[in-house]
Amino acid sequence: MAGSRVVVHDHSGHPFQVQLARALAGQGHEVLHLYCSSFATAHGALELRPDDPPTLTIDAIDHGEPFDKYHLTKRVRQELRYARRFEARVEAFRPDVVLSANTPLFAQHRLSSWARRAGIPMVLWLQDIYSAAMGTAVRARLGPLGRLAAKGFEAIERSSIHRSAAVVAISEDFLPFVTSAGVAPEDVHVIENWAPLDEVTPGPRANPWSEAHGLADQHVLLYSGTLGLKHDPSLLAALARAAEPRPGTRVVVISEGPGADWLRNDDAKDPMPTLTLLPYQDHGALSDVLASADVFLTLLEPDAGAYSVPSKVLNYHCAGRPIVASMPAENLAARTIVEADTGVVVAPGDRQGFVDAALGLLDDEPRRQAMGERARARIGSMA
Repeated sequence: MAGSRVVVHDHSGHPFQVQLARALAGQGHEVLHLYCSSFATAHGALELRPDDPPTLTIDAIDHGEPFDKYHLTKRVRQELRYARRFEARVEAFRPDVVLSANTPLFAQHRLSSWARRAGIPMVLWLQDIYSAAMGTAVRARLGPLGRLAAKGFEAIERSSIHRSAAVVAISEDFLPFVTSAGVAPEDVHVIENWAPLDEVTPGPRANPWSEAHGLADQHVLLYSGTLGLKHDPSLLAALARAAEPRPGTRVVVISEGPGADWLRNDDAKDPMPTLTLLPYQDHGALSDVLASADVFLTLLEPDAGAYSVPSKVLNYHCAGRPIVASMPAENLAARTIVEADTGVVVAPGDRQGFVDAALGLLDDEPRRQAMGERARARIGSMA
């Protein structure tokens, strides 16, 4: 219904959510888009544009310090403080509905309870199953005690899902978990993330961004995005070392956080001259960043296959370059790559297979070209 007041909430500040906020505002809804400015990740286009409708407001909620998702006690405190600030901002807006995505476990639990008490329908846009990732981490770290904590995390997430007025899941793989939380089938909708075709366009490898970073005349294997607990950065180090005998080859990693820190420390102990480590880049440079690559790289650990779908794969497809992915074959992103023949998928942990696939594609320009063309065409056919 035109004229509704809608909050689109995305703790991570990713591209899909702000794109939806713009689309809803363009249809005549009064839209407040909220995100967390303290969360370190690649952001979408979060600045108001001259052509944005006057019905769109984009605001940031700040933790007051960097969000520390790897320190549980501090994380819980930060999440609850964030939830309180969110509630105050949303109460002032008085929405008809709230759509919430990428919201950490404890914050979403509090927000779902608050929305129910306030009588505001909250739709959960399920991008990841947080309790599965957190449970894997604590079981590995704490053993039997970790198993108890994992069950607690799962109960919290099931409660948040159960309180939701509706759930939008980005993969059918999430449905068993959602329905087991007690959500009626008619209130669950599967909508895969879409590709940002208008924001990421194919371009020449030699461009202002690649020239500024000394990459315009290099053969580039590019990883861009989060490197967290569900990724194995040692695969990127192995590839960088395998590329050393190949003049003009660079492994470029654009990331921040523990995985990037691990690579930096490994490089300090045993220098990797082929490795280029960069922080997250401005969203406005995304097309040029991705155009600098010959081959894209993506990683996902075995346990993460059922609860995470790397959205970077969609950006990669938009840029018209082939992909080498280390991830479970059953993951939605892996299935997309294999079905469209837009890259190579190797099993997690297969270090040599990952290296051979990446360097093999780098040496086969006709195959790269054909895969890249299919990648962009596949995404265009899904639009």
